[in-house]
Amino acid sequence: MKKIAKYLLEIEAVKLSPTKPFTWASGLKSPIYCDNRLTISYPVIRTAIARGLAEIIKSKFPEVEAIGGVATAGIPHAAWVADLLDLPLFYVRSKPKNHGRGKQIEGAINSGTKVILIDDLLSTGGSVLKAVDAAKKEKLDVIGVGAIFSYQLDELTRNFKKYNLEFDTVTNYSELIEAALEMEKISPAQLEVLKTWRNNPEKWSKTF
Repeated sequence: MKKIAKYLLEIEAVKLSPTKPFTWASGLKSPIYCDNRLTISYPVIRTAIARGLAEIIKSKFPEVEAIGGVATAGIPHAAWVADLLDLPLFYVRSKPKNHGRGKQIEGAINSGTKVILIDDLLSTGGSVLKAVDAAKKEKLDVIGVGAIFSYQLDELTRNFKKYNLEFDTVTNYSELIEAALEMEKISPAQLEVLKTWRNNPEKWSKTF
């Protein structure tokens, strides 16, 4: 949804800098930086995101029985989606607790339950797929993943294929850079630079 992409640009949850790239934790240079945690502070935007995710889930995963949030940024969005769909909610910690019962899954969800996991951002899929592993360890049936935004990296698609798992997002990189052009946040020349990064992030990164 391009409307969501425009919201992300308006509140600067996503920033574009084609000439002075950001450096990700991996060391990769990127013309985009995403902090979707900002969306929780904007009622209109978070509601639009929740409705978008809910519509995706109803359309693609109608058999879903519970919604799971991936800690930490996915938890509030999962809560709003679960409320809209009138479904049970749980969340997945990044790692098991080191005290008490050592739980990684929080919530009263029975084994075999068909679940969708919600995160705020999909880059390569590494973190959310760890949450998928944790859910599967508890015998939950993970049928898909939803998120606000995806960089649309080829590595993401490859990683999900290994899991034989579907994912979908409310908006994505392609929609966002087109929205940025419409909002005059970037020039046509910068749009082409941003497309180049999307096609080969590693090669693009080495030019800086």
